[in-house]
Amino acid sequence: MKILIIGATGTIGKAVAELLSEKHDIISAGYSDGDVKVDLGNAESIKAMFEQVGEVGAVISTAGLANFAPLAQHSNQDFELALNNKLMGQINLLRIGQEYVTQNGSITLTSGILSRQPMPGSASISMVNGALESFVKAAALELDQLRLNVVAPAFVKETMLMMGMDPSSGISATNTAKVYKIAVNGNMHGETLDVINYL
Repeated sequence: MKILIIGATGTIGKAVAELLSEKHDIISAGYSDGDVKVDLGNAESIKAMFEQVGEVGAVISTAGLANFAPLAQHSNQDFELALNNKLMGQINLLRIGQEYVTQNGSITLTSGILSRQPMPGSASISMVNGALESFVKAAALELDQLRLNVVAPAFVKETMLMMGMDPSSGISATNTAKVYKIAVNGNMHGETLDVINYL
């Protein structure tokens, strides 16, 4: 199966691509690298990506920009970035991409554990994660030609190390990738797959 992965060179995306490449043909997409380029915050860029790639059996998004910042310092730009990129960017992957996914294929988006376990500084990230999960639940009710799900990763050990955090409570990118594989190969639809529940 041909699988398009947006964010395939990121920490999670790279692990997902490596795992799925064992049995599938992977097309990587990213803002500045990958087989094709895409700006998730630009619907025309998303459409151009799909036109270049053509029909695929599955789409996986592990991308989406949003900033951590204390609420008192959260700017309009911070909220707009989260809304336009991580939220609408991934919603547009479905809206545009559904025409390019084969019958009974799948689209898997990415939210995150902060939708249910927020922390100081996560206001805009928690907001869009929760919105994505609600969108997937509702949109799935109107989709019968493909399956739509969202994976909610916990903190990834590799990212925690890069941020100078103690990684002991995190989950590795390799283990996180296994849940995306479950989403692609399973029969769930309209579900939020919390990584912590699958390991």
